[in-house]
Amino acid sequence: MRRFKNLYVMNNNGARNAALEIARARARWLMPWDGNCYLTAPAFQQIRTATGQNPYFRYVVVPMARIVDNALLLDGGFTPQANEEPQIIFRSDTAELFDETYGYGRRPKIEMLWRLGVPGPWDRFRDDAWDFPRARLAEDAGLFQNAGWVARLDSGRADLEIGRAGFRARLGQRDEAIIGMLDRCDASAIARKLDPARLVYYDEDRLAAARQGQDLQIQKELRAHAEQALLRGPFSVMDKSGRAPSGDPHDYFQPAPYWWPDPRKPDGLPFIRRDGEHAPGTALYSAGSEAYDRTRLQRVLDDTTVLALAATVLGEPRYASHAAGLVRTWFVDPATSMNPNMRYAQVRWGHDNNEGPGYGILDLADLYFFLDAVRLVERSGALDARDSQAFRAWLRSYCEWLDTAPAAIFEFYRLNNHGVFFDLQRAAIAAFLGDGAALAKAGLYARERIADQIAADGRLPEELSRPRPRHYALSALQGWTALARVLSSVGDDLWAYRAKDGQGLVAALRWAAAHSDTLATIRGETFDGERIQPLLDDLARHHPDQAAPAGSQPGAAKLVFHPDCAIPPFWIWRRA
Repeated sequence: MRRFKNLYVMNNNGARNAALEIARARARWLMPWDGNCYLTAPAFQQIRTATGQNPYFRYVVVPMARIVDNALLLDGGFTPQANEEPQIIFRSDTAELFDETYGYGRRPKIEMLWRLGVPGPWDRFRDDAWDFPRARLAEDAGLFQNAGWVARLDSGRADLEIGRAGFRARLGQRDEAIIGMLDRCDASAIARKLDPARLVYYDEDRLAAARQGQDLQIQKELRAHAEQALLRGPFSVMDKSGRAPSGDPHDYFQPAPYWWPDPRKPDGLPFIRRDGEHAPGTALYSAGSEAYDRTRLQRVLDDTTVLALAATVLGEPRYASHAAGLVRTWFVDPATSMNPNMRYAQVRWGHDNNEGPGYGILDLADLYFFLDAVRLVERSGALDARDSQAFRAWLRSYCEWLDTAPAAIFEFYRLNNHGVFFDLQRAAIAAFLGDGAALAKAGLYARERIADQIAADGRLPEELSRPRPRHYALSALQGWTALARVLSSVGDDLWAYRAKDGQGLVAALRWAAAHSDTLATIRGETFDGERIQPLLDDLARHHPDQAAPAGSQPGAAKLVFHPDCAIPPFWIWRRA
């Protein structure tokens, strides 16, 4: 995933080739060696003698020894056992160059040794899936001699220098250092473009245009939804009639939706899974859902967003004031706020000590557009500085849980829509808090997921294996496109990314557009057919050969969907 960045930042084979070009006009023998190499006078004389006696060899292979005490090199008679990866001397009339597609840390010099036919343990190295096929022997293969030896000076880490254990540890340490360096570069680049106050899902210009009254019908619908939201809330985790297994009313609590009592057991424990079938009270807004927190949380996310949009577009402060109350009650006020974790989200009774396995983090999937709403409310002045600071402190505590809790780590590694929405949530929080490093990593993880989750033809195999394939496939794609928007706010273009076999967002959108109706026919799935419209709009925007879909104009679009569709309210005002 970092190969091209590695080539750009640490282009050591490019540097070797530049050194060869510079030296060819200046010397008979060229030594583009690694840094920290040191030649004693006797070792250098051995090399000079060899080139003088056998000038017809075009290359000199110089064995290397790693030194853990540099003082030993001051002894003119010191000759170590030199059996490390050698350095190469080139005669000035040679034409071979190092292959600049090989990045630092992954055999950039060994590739040359292979081409020249220099034998060694590198011939037995294992090739992994991401390695290039080994090159054929060069025309100059075999035209080398071995001569002298060269020291690699002490690195200060003897544990990385000695023996096979040191070799393995050195490789690991080097990989970590490469990754650390590149990630710091990414974080720095992202930080320069990151403005925490800037919207990441909704588009500033489109909201400004809406404020000018370009479509009165949309304003009318926005007002209607905002007026309904004014009649609800504020909401608190304290309001539920049930309790999390911890007994703490501040803990978010929601049973897993598809887990039912085992009819074969007197107490029903442990619960068993019936995928796609909601247990009583676990579906949004359903009877019995008042015992848990999911419905109230969704109301907070959706109502705050609608009210913030209404305050911005319609210019009425009362909407922002009520939105601020929703934020304050759920996240800020110590008497009513939720503890900053999802420890008891999607509890499967009788499993994992009655703690959520991580799946329940999905209940906060819509945090990304809610954070845009908070930005708008803050601009209105309805949330004061103290409230804003307390809300950010909640987010930081929640991030610490996301980054360290075993259940959260489990969720991060899911190879379906759960993993995508985890990245989306983490990226949106990073953008809100101004954390360039976390936002850069989210972009990297997204690219890894594309290779894992999207097939070469655009299918999402994990989602298509579920009982409601169209629902899950389109929900996942809504997560993908939202993540692409968050990343685009700092110039990270996920839309254009293609994995090795061509996997990418455009391919997935194209497949969904072509097969959505077929999926419903296969499984007999009931479905809101309009929910594909945002994805069709994205396909038309990011695939120039795709004709604009019917009904893609804002006035023809459905503006508010059921939260299960994973489409933000008034999505037509989103970023491109």
